[in-house]
This record gives sequence, C-alpha cells and structure tokens, in this order.
Amino acid sequence: MSRRGRPSADGLRTVVFDLDGTLIDSEGLILASFRHTMRTHLGAAPPDAAWRATIGRPLAVQVRDFARSDDEADAMVRTYTEHNLANHDRLVRPFSGVAECVESLRARGFRLGIATSKRRIATRMGLAACGLPEAWFASIVTADDVTRFKPEPEPVLKALAEAGEVEPARAVYVGDSVHDMRSGRAAGVRTVAVLWGPNGRDVLAPEEPDWLIESPTELTALLGATGPGADGRTPG
Repeated sequence: MSRRGRPSADGLRTVVFDLDGTLIDSEGLILASFRHTMRTHLGAAPPDAAWRATIGRPLAVQVRDFARSDDEADAMVRTYTEHNLANHDRLVRPFSGVAECVESLRARGFRLGIATSKRRIATRMGLAACGLPEAWFASIVTADDVTRFKPEPEPVLKALAEAGEVEPARAVYVGDSVHDMRSGRAAGVRTVAVLWGPNGRDVLAPEEPDWLIESPTELTALLGATGPGADGRTPG
C-alpha cells in the first residue's frame, strides 16, 4: 500500500537509483566484510540482521553502532574497506534483469542518476562488475560527495541537480532500504521500494513507498509505459 493510494507514474522523467541491493547484488560481500571486521575487532560477529538494519548508511556511521571508541571505529572502517575491496569482484553479482531495465529506461528518455552511501571507488567497481556503464547515468552521487547522508535528502537532491532535474515532483528514487525511502520522501520525490534486495515487504511496506515492486521487469513496466519516450518520439 502506498502513501498516496495508487499513484500515477505520469510526468516522471528522472529516475535515481540506490546502488547496493538495488542496482547490484552486494549482500554477500557486505556481510562477509561485516563478519570479518567484527571478528577482528570484537572477537565475534553480531547477528547479520544487526548489520542489515544499517545498510544504506555510510560505513563510518554504520560501525559506530558496534565500536567501543572513536579509534576503534576508525580501525573498523579500515579493516572493512580492505576486506571489501580485496573480495569485491569475487562476491558481487548482478541482479537478473537490472541492466536490461536500466538500459530500457534510458532508451525511453529518462534521466538516470545514482545516490549511494558507498564511497566512489567501490561504486565504480560495483557498476563495472555488474555491466552497468557509468555513461548511462547523468549523475553519480556517493558518500564522498555529500555531508548529510541518507536518510537526509541531500544525496537525492544532489543527484537530481547534477542530472539537470529542477522539479523533484517529476523524479522517483528507487531503493531497497528504509533509509532510501526516507531520503526520497524528504527530497520530495516519489519512491519505489524494491523487494529483490535484502529487505522484505515487512520492512519496507511500513515506510509507505509510492510503489512496492518485486522485479526489475515490473519497474520497466511501471515507468516505461509513461516515460518521456513512451509516445515513440525521440526524447528531447
């Protein structure tokens, strides 16, 4: 159920995506790096659910829920980052149908962007590993580019600005976490919660996204029929 009943996708012309759990399947890598980091610094790893609840926030913010001091938090960031980059291409996977969905929306004339809490180097690695060319996106905003992170609206608003979108009401943010939904809502855009990432309907439905979808093909159908190029004309 959405917070606006059954909203129409008419008028949308810009789509901003989250990265992890939305465009790329990095859950295995994320959890492996989490477990390694916690075992290294705490001697044991808390349940995976404790880390899943923090996904969508920057790493430096995530580790503060577990570190016992600022120095330990800094050390955890270094340990996590080293493990994450060293194992990235082995553990990251593309989601079936996502690249085709993104390419289709681009062909329809949508402006595309990314707003992620990941650092830029890992963002670029993830896109490359999953066959998503950076050139497809008019804006790519990472944790290196903002000072107020999700669930604040700054990442989404910056992605819109860099994509040339001046009307948030004509944009949608696609993500897989509560932080994504809250950031998009605060930015004044419509929101799509996806269920192919780590969070289920029980987690995302209470956030009342405008749409809750189960597959990339459903996103293509939702936006492709009403997009800027849906009338068959070449987008301007």
